Amino acid sequence: MTSNTADTQTAPLPQPSQPDKEPNARAGRKHRRARPAQQNPQAQQPAQGKQPAHPRKTHPVLERLFELYPGLFGARFLPLKLGVFEDLLAAHGDEFKREDLKVALGLHARSTRYLEAVAAGKARHDLNGTPVEPVAPEHVHHAILEVFRRRQARSSEDLRPQLRARLMAAIEASGLSREDYMLVVRSNDETANAVLDEAFAELGARNAKREALRRAFEASGRSVAEFAEMYGMDLAEVKRTLGPERSRADTPGAA
Repeated sequence: MTSNTADTQTAPLPQPSQPDKEPNARAGRKHRRARPAQQNPQAQQPAQGKQPAHPRKTHPVLERLFELYPGLFGARFLPLKLGVFEDLLAAHGDEFKREDLKVALGLHARSTRYLEAVAAGKARHDLNGTPVEPVAPEHVHHAILEVFRRRQARSSEDLRPQLRARLMAAIEASGLSREDYMLVVRSNDETANAVLDEAFAELGARNAKREALRRAFEASGRSVAEFAEMYGMDLAEVKRTLGPERSRADTPGAA
């Protein structure tokens, strides 16, 4: 068993919720003044049949892992190396039962905090907290989708623009061509695929703009600052668009 998000099946992206358009049946009515609490003892009693909410209990194995590896399971989460299940059994086989450890790691890998760490593209770590391998592009991609599914389910705002931006960053970080990236991340979720197509379209338009700006800059014979001033552009934005190598050089061809 390995602790990663690749085996987690995700539901289709939810659509942003719409505000309730039904009129308030009590709108315009005068509110009665509430009785003082001491005169209305029933007001302090919970509704019949409703129990007070209790905080979700943490799996005891996870509690123990928090103690043993606070850098991985504690205040912050880090992506775990593939095969960490076997490593934990080898190190603590006398303390953890195989099935209990499997369940605990499954809960951990499906938690939003863990998925956020994977979505951020952080490296996978061993039990010593040492980075050992990058997270595969498809694992980053699916973690991004799942995190935004959960956020969208709690929000009335359309989060697709934020999702596209995260996917664009993940695509560029992967170093894969569009064909290779699509090959490893494409799924049967039509909504997720549509957002991915939007991300590629926006990324293509941005790259085309960047290439056009680069050519215009090289043809101008001006420094970066002069070029930005000539076209009334923000200098910082021009530097970001041209990239770090050209931004370090004050003029084209400078060392």
